[in-house]
Amino acid sequence: MQEKKLRSQAWFGRKGKDGFIYRAWMKNQGIPEYEFNNKPIIGICNTWSELTPCNAHFRELAESVKRGISEAGGFPVEFPVMSLGETLIKPTAMLYRNLASMDVEESIRANPMDGVVLLCGCDKTTPSLVMGACSVNIPTIVVSGGPMLTGNYKGNKIGTSDVWRYHDDIRTGKVSDEEFLSIEAAMCRSRGHCAVMGTASSMACMVEALGLSLPGNAAIPAADSRRKVLAQLSGSRIVDMVKEDLKLSDILIRKAFENAIITNAAIGGSTNFVIHLLAIAGRIGVPLELKDFDRLSSAVPLIANLQPSGKYFMEDLFYAGGLPAVLRELDDLLNKDAVTANGKTIAENYAGVECYNRDVITSMNKPFNPETGLAILTGNLCEAGAVIKPSAASAHLMQHTGRAVVFENIEDFKSRIDAPELDVDENCVLVLKNVGPRGYPGMPEVGNMGIPSKLLEKGIRDMVRISDGRMSGTGFGTIVLHVSPEAASGGKFALIKTGDMITLDVPNRKLNINITEEEFAERKKSFRLLPGVATRGYVKLYIDHVQQAHLGADLDFLTGGSGSAVVRDSH
Repeated sequence: MQEKKLRSQAWFGRKGKDGFIYRAWMKNQGIPEYEFNNKPIIGICNTWSELTPCNAHFRELAESVKRGISEAGGFPVEFPVMSLGETLIKPTAMLYRNLASMDVEESIRANPMDGVVLLCGCDKTTPSLVMGACSVNIPTIVVSGGPMLTGNYKGNKIGTSDVWRYHDDIRTGKVSDEEFLSIEAAMCRSRGHCAVMGTASSMACMVEALGLSLPGNAAIPAADSRRKVLAQLSGSRIVDMVKEDLKLSDILIRKAFENAIITNAAIGGSTNFVIHLLAIAGRIGVPLELKDFDRLSSAVPLIANLQPSGKYFMEDLFYAGGLPAVLRELDDLLNKDAVTANGKTIAENYAGVECYNRDVITSMNKPFNPETGLAILTGNLCEAGAVIKPSAASAHLMQHTGRAVVFENIEDFKSRIDAPELDVDENCVLVLKNVGPRGYPGMPEVGNMGIPSKLLEKGIRDMVRISDGRMSGTGFGTIVLHVSPEAASGGKFALIKTGDMITLDVPNRKLNINITEEEFAERKKSFRLLPGVATRGYVKLYIDHVQQAHLGADLDFLTGGSGSAVVRDSH
């Protein structure tokens, strides 16, 4: 078989002036001539930033990737892209996911790369990098940054999910400000992303289940030396992927997406998984709809006993056998022949893997929780769908009818939720509007609304909450999210009023408001869309072009891809 010409040779293999310019300016970094002699050029797409604490160790991790590339005969080149720090960036990192994906796409296409290693960890860095790379479609492998070591406070293991519990304790006076600071210092005690099955961990599991990483990538703690070993092996493997011309489109077929959906349900992954996987599918050209998530998830029980749905942490998952041990339990459900980044099928990757702790990874016959990790709802409140995480919800609220207490926006919620005069009891349904993709804008993680103080004092820790926004993957409760169409687009969700009766029926996958179509039509007459909050720049571009949640909230002009060809060459 004739060896395929390297893409990078369109730069470094040129004769005359053009080749001179490309090579000479690279040589000012001390690079010898032979590095340009038909070697695969491997880009290392790095989201390192001190403003993204989860990814702050990535410069060191990149060095391990470089060693692997070099030893396999490749030429590593590291480059930065926009980094999205979930904990710091305002108004929400989700607003900039699509912008970061554009940065990734254009950086890869415009530069002399034959393959790329994506270094990602914090929530939005993973989907944004994968989305951007899909639109170029060259050989690609993902290296996640890994979860932080489990926190410990007064002999108890703690993680990000406990933040919500401690926050409620502060509001009711059970925890002092001084103790809160002590807890804060004890939680994030090493490099890495959230220690629970939050969005970052869910994204790491997603890429492994899709086949975009080496086996074991998802759960190795960031502080464990084996994370560096995996990074080095990934660097070595990407060189072979270039030689094999194993591209994203070869891995990201329909079967891979189905495997990821099944896996996410079994581990109780973040509800954000839905919106990100839809966006990735849109970029690579695989048809995927909300109904596919429910069809594939409904019969999958929760077999990973991990916070926020369970007890343990990502570190424990690693010691128990990691994601490969989970995948082996799912053997009867998975598409076994789906090809992965190492050239083997997913079944070959988990064959012979053992589970070392049945408290952490249970079996399909004896699951930790018979409830699935994801359900899709439909009804007159969410014409295009909504999502809920049954495994993290309260059993007594899975079928519930209650009076709506409506907040028009996040400011309205913050100003009234703890007001003594708020007319609310534990049977009510809290409704938060205008926090969707356009309405906020950016669809923030505010869907897990705090319980009113007056109810916390009565010992209430959960009630039905509904919004067109998202919630952190570390959150929990009976919370309906991603209502689509959102209020800001004029969907029926915009027309809800305090006092309306809402029925949530998770077993039958329904979410309805008990008013007639005639009443909807009457309310629509007086409804007016609010103008966008931005008049210029990226935020205006986002508001004008963002798709609804059930489509992945990508920008409409970014779906699909343009391939790896440089459209015009000025040299």
